Amino acid sequence: MPNTKTTLLRDLHKPGDPLLLPNVWDAAGATIVAEAGFPALATASASIAAMLGHDDHEGAPAAEMFDAAARIIRAVGVPVTVDAEAGYGLPPEELAARLTAIGAAGFNYEDTDHRAGGLVDVETQVSRIAALRAANADLVINARVDLFLTGSAPVEEVAERGRRYLEAGADCVFPIMAPSEEVIAELVKATPGPVSVTCLPGMSLGRLAALGVARVSFGPMTYLVALEALKSFAARVRAGQDPYAT
Repeated sequence: MPNTKTTLLRDLHKPGDPLLLPNVWDAAGATIVAEAGFPALATASASIAAMLGHDDHEGAPAAEMFDAAARIIRAVGVPVTVDAEAGYGLPPEELAARLTAIGAAGFNYEDTDHRAGGLVDVETQVSRIAALRAANADLVINARVDLFLTGSAPVEEVAERGRRYLEAGADCVFPIMAPSEEVIAELVKATPGPVSVTCLPGMSLGRLAALGVARVSFGPMTYLVALEALKSFAARVRAGQDPYAT
């Protein structure tokens, strides 16, 4: 029987009416976002790694990352999609099993090679996504395309990776850090499936919806905003000012 949370998460990916995901990093923050009315949540690996005292890009031990995600999932009743980075070197079957064991409804899976550097070969990544889909038919796979992280990239090349990943079994394509709304518009037209994007400063949620985006996340920005609030509070205390002043 299909998992109701994975079904709900998949159904929430609606081009033109995107799933909005303010990324969370702990149980308390997850509860706040869920209580604000968001129908699903997403973790951010950079935020969780920083909270745990590690670097991003698989600098944190996999067990610690899964434990943190499990605490978030237990804290809320809505589906949670987990940022699983590049899979921590785990075989696809084990990665799918560990995500299923903690109750994840879906996960991000990126094509950066954190060990060798650069990007994973397309054929290798396609095989991994196909194996992940074979290991669990329910989990919602958000296949990250990391070409924009390497610098300027042709839209056609990004879209081609996305097409291959969708054919292999991914539910959604995530060209992370797509640099502008104009590029995103081209990607949506060129990609034969749901597109997820990062909402960067200066972008409009309404405009992203109008472009046909199916999912919008914010990565570590939510964590950085929280840290900035703490920094301001601490500075006022240190200066002998009213820390509660607005």
